[in-house]
Amino acid sequence: MDPNDAIRERLAREDEAYRRLAQKHREYDERLEELRSRRFLTEEEKLEEVRLRKLKLAAKDRMEEMVLERRREGGS
Repeated sequence: MDPNDAIRERLAREDEAYRRLAQKHREYDERLEELRSRRFLTEEEKLEEVRLRKLKLAAKDRMEEMVLERRREGGS
């Protein structure tokens, strides 16, 4: 088990900002899956896919920052 998993679980229970980021991350992922399931994408959909990938990554990065911040504080 990743030592940060316990911190992630605690943040998911206790931190509203973390939960919102996790929800957004899931929404971006779901929409990306929808786009990936299509045989062809319009130019607009291709741009949306790129934008969603960036947003998803930014959410993931922020969530990991929050984990590291909590870890530095000594929380688990």
